[in-house]
Amino acid sequence: MAKKKSQYVCNACGQRYAKWVGRCTTCNEWGTIDQEVIAPAPPKGAIDLGGASGSTPQRLKDVEGAELARASSGIGELDRVLGGGLVPGALVLVGGDPGIGKSTLLLQASARIADFGVDVLYVTGEESPRQTRMRFDRIGAKADSIWLVAETALTRIEAHVEKLAPKVLVIDSVQTLYSDDVQSSPGSVAQLRAITNRVMALAKGKEIVTFLVGHVTKEGSLAGPRVLEHMVDTVLYLQGQHGQPFRLLRAVKNRFGSTDEIGAFEMMGDGLREVANPSAMFLAERAVDSSGSVVTASFEGTRTLLVEVQALVTPTAYGTPRRTAIGVDANRVALLLAVLEKKAELQITGCDVFLNVAGGLRLAEPAVDLAVIAALASSHLDRAIDAETMIFGEVGLGGEVRAVVGAPARVAEARQLGFRRVILPASNGDNLEDTDGIEIIPVSTVVQVLDALF
Repeated sequence: MAKKKSQYVCNACGQRYAKWVGRCTTCNEWGTIDQEVIAPAPPKGAIDLGGASGSTPQRLKDVEGAELARASSGIGELDRVLGGGLVPGALVLVGGDPGIGKSTLLLQASARIADFGVDVLYVTGEESPRQTRMRFDRIGAKADSIWLVAETALTRIEAHVEKLAPKVLVIDSVQTLYSDDVQSSPGSVAQLRAITNRVMALAKGKEIVTFLVGHVTKEGSLAGPRVLEHMVDTVLYLQGQHGQPFRLLRAVKNRFGSTDEIGAFEMMGDGLREVANPSAMFLAERAVDSSGSVVTASFEGTRTLLVEVQALVTPTAYGTPRRTAIGVDANRVALLLAVLEKKAELQITGCDVFLNVAGGLRLAEPAVDLAVIAALASSHLDRAIDAETMIFGEVGLGGEVRAVVGAPARVAEARQLGFRRVILPASNGDNLEDTDGIEIIPVSTVVQVLDALF
């Protein structure tokens, strides 16, 4: 019998080594090197397509099913993030911090899908069937189309799928599964790579919508090799702040839709509840008549969100002023600070600057520049901005205010939430037709913005 060969792999980044080392030279992590047995190479000429397609090339026009019909998960916010619903054969990886609600979300999705008469197989590798049944009862699941099994052996899970032929498969979690073909512990790099390969072949070959729950590391990234995220079709992250009931679901990868959409939920006693108006949620605890606070409008996919931008500018107690930004690009904030000092003549050089986007959102579009400028100036001057004023616009290095896309939708969202005044780029203000009683203040420079506010 031929001697089995082994190699050493970093379970944090996937780097391979011929011998064991204490510290990975690629990611600089200690104690992450695991031994794994190298699988024998397939026979020469063998081709493994995972059963997802044949081995004969086809003309593009002859391939059937160019547009797959999507099905609803029964949860509108989940459908939004997925790009419009469930795609047959899609492999979706759901990650998030412990206790954030990953399993709860998939329990509710399984229950809603089963209510449509669709067979769902829920595989739990971390709880007993009775414990999982208690969680289903808590969210009020009563459908007869849900099949439940506590299993960690991939071979037996494949047998259950072959026997039941479900349309939806949920595995909670992928780090608990193991394959007999790989001589390493569950959750290792080798196991995760092999398991994901076989689950992907199962999902594509039988067109089963498959959800995988993935653990995250202390840094917040999905545990296991990076190839895990490359292999799946969609990667979803459920995010939230501990002690707060609000949860945000966003896609960082989606082969069947946009990665700009977000889903908003609120954690309740009976599970996650969809938030129909996230803007009202983000502004619910906004401080009134407080300096450094301003509301802006940001696009998240097709949805317009009103969020609060908070700033604190205070004289530094140390030699070097601090610059801290949460929710916006720190380099962008440094640029806007320089514009304020140069064009508006505000002396912020010797001050500590702290900027935060309330609610845990991360704003990436330049339309929030004007709100950042206003919040910084408000805190520095210690003068509050009118609570019924909303601000948006891009700021250039010359202090000019530039137009942004979607101005009518931003103004409409402000009107819906009761704002009475909107400060926006002059180019956008000229194109607005229906303001419906809202005072529109078009501005062309940063100085004009400060004059309008203070």
